[in-house]
Amino acid sequence: MSRIGKKPVAVPEKVKVSVAGATVTIEGPKGKISREFRSEVALKYSDSDRTIRVERTSEEPFARAYHGTSRAHLANMVRGVVQGFERSLSIVGVGYNAKVQGKKLVLAVGFSNAVEMPIPEGVTVEVPQPTLIVVKSVDKQKVGEFAARVRKVRPPEPYKGKGIRYQDEKVVKKAGKAFGSAE
Repeated sequence: MSRIGKKPVAVPEKVKVSVAGATVTIEGPKGKISREFRSEVALKYSDSDRTIRVERTSEEPFARAYHGTSRAHLANMVRGVVQGFERSLSIVGVGYNAKVQGKKLVLAVGFSNAVEMPIPEGVTVEVPQPTLIVVKSVDKQKVGEFAARVRKVRPPEPYKGKGIRYQDEKVVKKAGKAFGSAE
């Protein structure tokens, strides 16, 4: 039995949960999120003790693996509508910057033209400083996916450290050619 899967997901007072078959819709102060789960798990919401339980429908290996994963997705959905998720990216490099124009994120990161990225539905992007990007949403997957796509435009290079990196990322710099030939 999955240790994570058998824990119930606690639902705060200000959150509404509706389970319709395999689809769960959770609504809270930050927004609304819906997700459809596979048939390997059964979801049960108890309104009296305000918990959601995930139970396996079979003992197949995939069903056992999916048990804990689905419980983690439910917990992230509840946390998303209460607190929300955010990921910060910093831009390092002379002349590198970002700005939001309408529903697009415009990155000037050393290419001849600026890179325009459409912002997905349900995701908000803020640029409090020209070298700082903050991606926010109630859906953890959308935040991580969009932040990874932004980072992929110009990942940090190992010699000078220029590029787009996560705020908490440590970039290990390599020694250049001068290091090896200094004898």
